Amino acid sequence: MSVMRSPALLITLGRKARVVNFVRVLRAPLIAVVISLVAMIGTSAPAAAQGLNIIRDTEIEKLLQAYAKPVFAYGGLAPDSIDIHLLQDDSINAFVTQGNNMFINTGLLLVSRNSNEVVGVMAHETGHIVGGHAVTFSDSVSAANTTSLLTTLLGVAAGVAARSPDVGMAVMLGGQGTALRQLLAFSRDQEARADQFAIKALDGTHQSPKGLYDFFNRLSGQELLMSAHQDPYVQTHPLTRERMDAVDQAVRTSPYTNTPLDPARELQHRRMIAKLFAFLKPQVTTLQKYPERDNSLEARYARSIAYYRRGQIDKAVPTIDGLIAEYPKDPYFWELKGQMMLETGHAEDAVVAYRNSINILPDAPLNQVSFAHAMVETGNPAYAAEAQRALKTALAADAEDPFAWDLLAKSYLQSNNQGMSAYAAAERALLLDQFEDVIRYTKEAEKDLQKGTPTWYRAEDIRITAQNELREVIDRQKH
Repeated sequence: MSVMRSPALLITLGRKARVVNFVRVLRAPLIAVVISLVAMIGTSAPAAAQGLNIIRDTEIEKLLQAYAKPVFAYGGLAPDSIDIHLLQDDSINAFVTQGNNMFINTGLLLVSRNSNEVVGVMAHETGHIVGGHAVTFSDSVSAANTTSLLTTLLGVAAGVAARSPDVGMAVMLGGQGTALRQLLAFSRDQEARADQFAIKALDGTHQSPKGLYDFFNRLSGQELLMSAHQDPYVQTHPLTRERMDAVDQAVRTSPYTNTPLDPARELQHRRMIAKLFAFLKPQVTTLQKYPERDNSLEARYARSIAYYRRGQIDKAVPTIDGLIAEYPKDPYFWELKGQMMLETGHAEDAVVAYRNSINILPDAPLNQVSFAHAMVETGNPAYAAEAQRALKTALAADAEDPFAWDLLAKSYLQSNNQGMSAYAAAERALLLDQFEDVIRYTKEAEKDLQKGTPTWYRAEDIRITAQNELREVIDRQKH
């Protein structure tokens, strides 16, 4: 499976993508609603995962977590119990699924006018989580003719997996219309309840409901459009007159409606928009949106990325260096500098930049991996111990990162530790379902590792796991 690894903005198709196999089908407007419902009851279309892009970026993730934290607390949710995922998709959408997963499309962020709009949407989605809608939805299925409805939903999922919207539409136009309408009516009730939570949460955290209203108001006109031209948010979140009236009433009565936006927070928001735009849009478009006459922080940030993506390092480096000179304690500017240096073959300079970023922001597993990557790329054994510490820190936060395990294997090899190198390679192979490699690497590891140590036992365990998995694969092939 191909992986594009960009340390500052990581777009990856990894093992974790399996938990969100259904997401890609939201690109199919005619059946977006149905597939999102399939996801909520735990059904997925495995083939759809092949096109799923989950963006990982420390700066953006921390900002979204900061947006959500007070709302989560209001709802009695531990912040670390909700996983916020950013999807690379130009369409405007946000949704939640079972397992306390919240998904936000890049398209939604890019059209947001301020942080308050995004906070409002996240408060609404939190209402779905607090209301247990992904769970109660399953109960409603039985009331809407379970067998026929599931047949409809699974039929559409099959159509999506086959990348044939016609299949899904044909099923939807079959004999399941009544059950589907019942289910969508229940969904509208859920939307109203999520709005009620959002209004209360925004009030309880002293935040304006105006952002939520403004966002809904901009989308409300899409109700009259053909479904093929609607944003998925309208399809998965039916905007009724009653819902709009309820949010409008909150805007007119809330004591926090006209609360001024925090200038520092809005600067962070503009930075996020600039960063996303510069990494995801054509470079020429970025330079048009953020021309050289614009000397704002976010414009310079965007231009440095655009220059870098165009290979104009002679412009990219001075631009990011200028920002670093003004804001030497900003970890994300140092991180971007590290990425530029690493990907242009200046690994030693990248080590310096990433080390500065890590010193300022040690709680950033993605940056720890990038730091280790730079050290490994130098080929200097003197960095091996430091690289291994960084990777262990990152893997403690996310043990399912194949790239981190691969770097750890290389780092151990550079320090002439064959046993640990083989063990790390085995962990990577296991995550990628390369079971024959797991068996080979663990056998190599067990020769050099001290018997009876935790790592030796772990190597033995994953070898047995791989052997069992491989046996099952062979048995399935026979039958």
